[in-house]
Amino acid sequence: MAYIDQKKYYTNDAVAPTDLNWGSYQYVSLADIVTNFLLMYDGNHSLINNEERYKILFHAKRGIQELNYDAFKEIKSLQLTVYSDLRFVLPSDYVNWVRVSLFKNNTIRPLVENIQVQSALSYVQTATADFTYDADDNVNTQTSSLDTSRTDGSLNSIYLNQATLSDAETQSYDNNFYDTNIGARYGLNTETANMNPTFTIDKKAGVINFNSTMANEECILEYISDGMEGGDDSLITVNKLFEDYVYAYIKYSILNSKFGVQEYIVNRAKKDKTALLRNAKIRLSNIHPGRLLMNMRGENKWIK
Repeated sequence: MAYIDQKKYYTNDAVAPTDLNWGSYQYVSLADIVTNFLLMYDGNHSLINNEERYKILFHAKRGIQELNYDAFKEIKSLQLTVYSDLRFVLPSDYVNWVRVSLFKNNTIRPLVENIQVQSALSYVQTATADFTYDADDNVNTQTSSLDTSRTDGSLNSIYLNQATLSDAETQSYDNNFYDTNIGARYGLNTETANMNPTFTIDKKAGVINFNSTMANEECILEYISDGMEGGDDSLITVNKLFEDYVYAYIKYSILNSKFGVQEYIVNRAKKDKTALLRNAKIRLSNIHPGRLLMNMRGENKWIK
């Protein structure tokens, strides 16, 4: 990231968006990564010589993707309303989910993933169970009875929530149901005992399916991106704590794919890459004495 003066950092010279540069000093751009590598690691007196820029760019992007998967702790969040179709479309840069929550009454309630199938494809069949086909000889499809029963609230579930409780049980917090009906839930599977809605992620369809109790509710999805910013290379950045690791990743990837490079050289590059990744993770962990002290104090709490 190029150095900028304080006024441009705070106001972006009054050009919208004025907060464009806030926090930018923590990151180095993909273009700078590639240029720096060509300047410092590619040359006649280096192990890597006359390497094409597009190859370095490819390996740099692959290294940043690997970091986003398990090393970076930069989680994105998206809030949407779930309507009667009980679906939440996954963001375009979605790779994996961290947490799905219900936002209700100014409270964030983490949801439980449903282990039961929530959506299915259904083929149109004749009275003799034969499939029917369209003009292009593809099987005709229709909305499955499973999807219909899920959206209309008639689908039975193993989960304890508003859709499966009786009227008396849904008022348990107000009339002390569990105090006056001792043993009514003896042997209850605590894995499925959750009053909140449940969800299932359909990766192939690119949606999150919810049960009927999530209709017209607000959902917050916390997820991990691959860091590729929708294919716009000019927006791709990497935290400076991982800058040396990305250089090491590019170096190892090029040497590992080159013909005639001695094995000990490749192994040394791999060890350098692994060591730099470990060091960067430790730096990014932010283990502050204050946080450790708070955790230690929590262990001495008396349970009354």
